[in-house]
Amino acid sequence: MKEETKIAIFKGKKIRKVIYHNEWWFSVVDVVETLTDSPTPKTYWAKLKDRDKELSQPFPFWEQLKLLASDGKMRETDCANAEGLLRIIQSVPSPKAEPFKRWLAKVGYERIQEIENPELATKRTRTLYKLKGYSEDWIEKRMRGIAIREELTDEWQKRGVREQKEYEILTAEISKAIFGVTPSQYKKHKNLKKENLRDHMDDFELIFTMLGERSTTEIHRTEDSQGVPKLKADADRGGKVAGNARKELEKELGRSVVSKRNFKKLSQGKKSIISR
Repeated sequence: MKEETKIAIFKGKKIRKVIYHNEWWFSVVDVVETLTDSPTPKTYWAKLKDRDKELSQPFPFWEQLKLLASDGKMRETDCANAEGLLRIIQSVPSPKAEPFKRWLAKVGYERIQEIENPELATKRTRTLYKLKGYSEDWIEKRMRGIAIREELTDEWQKRGVREQKEYEILTAEISKAIFGVTPSQYKKHKNLKKENLRDHMDDFELIFTMLGERSTTEIHRTEDSQGVPKLKADADRGGKVAGNARKELEKELGRSVVSKRNFKKLSQGKKSIISR
């Protein structure tokens, strides 16, 4: 387990957080103090656990992780990830928690709408990217890439992939064949941590990713591949289709397509993400 501790600022108050299992976990006591203004947030949280029996045990909503305490030492602290925090907030009776509860109800209603009409989910995704500053051209490629990726993972499921680790292995195989690095190595190259790698790709990186995944899907269908070993071999072949095209382009451009740039660098100076 690799941990990294930092401080988040919410409504002017500090909330300790730590990376655990590749996602942020937050100090529950700090969040409770922010939502309630309680002078004794530890006692408030203890009473909350006594009242809500589902929260009385650590798993699955919270766990004890080491965070930097006020005395400068690393101490066991009740922490929750985003999902756990949302569940805990539901039990907080403070009026300050009401906006969060209303937001949760709104999100739940929107999710039901998206299940009934998937097109709504696509529209919301486009809107979020636009609000973040991405260009329309980039958004079009990203959305197309999402569709191609879903088509590929559907094929993997039909052909014997069951475990999350297997999806990760096949994805890494394609990435290595296209770019020469796995997704985790690529994220380090771009100085990313928890962020979505594809949200930090430029046009060429997205295009070659789409080509590699679409080629892999077609190879699976053409050969009616079954089982992870055969799918892995297909993934290498499909990725190499895009990898060979990448190398040819790099010869023409005189530079590597595998970029260190991430969205922050691409959007500096109030510029939207660009194509180069």
